[in-house]
Amino acid sequence: MLSYLEDITLRLAAGVDRLPETVRLRHANFLLAQQRPDGGFAGREGASDLYYTGFALRGLGMTGVLQGPVAERAAAFLTSKLSSQAPIVDFLSLVYGAMLLEASAAIDVFAAHPRWREQVSEALERFRRPDGGYAKTDEGQSSSTYHTFLVVICNQLIGRPIREPRRIVDFVRSRRRDDGGFVEIGPMTRSGTNPSAAAAALLKLLDGYDDAVRASLVDYLVDNQTDDGGFRANTRIPAADVLSTFTAVLTLSDLGAMDEIDVAAARRFVRSMELESGGFLGGEWDAATDCEYTFYGLGALALLA
Repeated sequence: MLSYLEDITLRLAAGVDRLPETVRLRHANFLLAQQRPDGGFAGREGASDLYYTGFALRGLGMTGVLQGPVAERAAAFLTSKLSSQAPIVDFLSLVYGAMLLEASAAIDVFAAHPRWREQVSEALERFRRPDGGYAKTDEGQSSSTYHTFLVVICNQLIGRPIREPRRIVDFVRSRRRDDGGFVEIGPMTRSGTNPSAAAAALLKLLDGYDDAVRASLVDYLVDNQTDDGGFRANTRIPAADVLSTFTAVLTLSDLGAMDEIDVAAARRFVRSMELESGGFLGGEWDAATDCEYTFYGLGALALLA
């Protein structure tokens, strides 16, 4: 059975195959050009890091070019980070990047660490909190909806059991608000598109849905589609962005509710963020491209294809 991330990877790759070849190559070449001499990828400034390398590798895998020298250099970068301490989001980037390299280029980043799966799973449990969720750091007191999602999909990706799944479902449901969406941290009262997408994925993975939760979540996400076709991060923000559009479309696709949004308008919005030279802007407010938003932009086009 495919993991959540593996399933998404295949769906996105299939969607990219339905796009014009010029679109695929434009963004594949953009991502290839972002690789640094150390094999990693960086954000808009600074050195290579695991976070942006993860998005670059996902984009390269989606476009079918994660092989040969680019894969070998990326593997060397990931290997150099195996002994470093990293936040959960970077840790997942490393693990998922390694799995992509193994699947796409037959490179085993963890070859010298036969027990790495068990060690990873044990390390992640340091972030568990009494409410059943997982915190952003091992010193954090409050669980995070998004980081709980990261821990669950990381364990699933490496084939380790999800510990006490019903407690996680109860935690996620505690983050549901009256507007139908979900919040990132407990004190928040207004839901967000992205924590709602993380919560939706967790409920799907852990069989935590019921009809009422599904219906209200669909209504919440649909309400976040703006007049220009994109999706906003929450109902107080007037402008749409590519990240929220990707997560909303992915979640609505999972929920079988794509017929409740204006798909053509969403596609036009994402296209308007695409540069002819390759890469995607984050929104109308943005002036530069990077690996992260390029993954989200191309991924959104793949889902809307």
